[in-house]
Amino acid sequence: MLELAIGIILGCCALGAGMAMIAGIGPGIGEGNAVARACEAIGRQPEAKGSITSTLFVGCAIAETTGLYALVIAILLIFVAPDMLVNILTSTLG
Repeated sequence: MLELAIGIILGCCALGAGMAMIAGIGPGIGEGNAVARACEAIGRQPEAKGSITSTLFVGCAIAETTGLYALVIAILLIFVAPDMLVNILTSTLG
């Protein structure tokens, strides 16, 4: 019984980490779209290159934080959560 519960905990932690890493798709698509639009804008108005580039960098940095948060959550689910949850389970079941 206890082994089955531990297996379920480990499986769910791995599944949650995989689902968290799906969030890495969003920043990639968003940053690619932003760079494409910035290139178009620079092509239309080359004199505004500095302003467009600085705004692009700030936007990409903000978009990248979503992927970094997902990575932190996935790492926590893989390395920290299983031990914590197994300890709670064993202490309650005795």
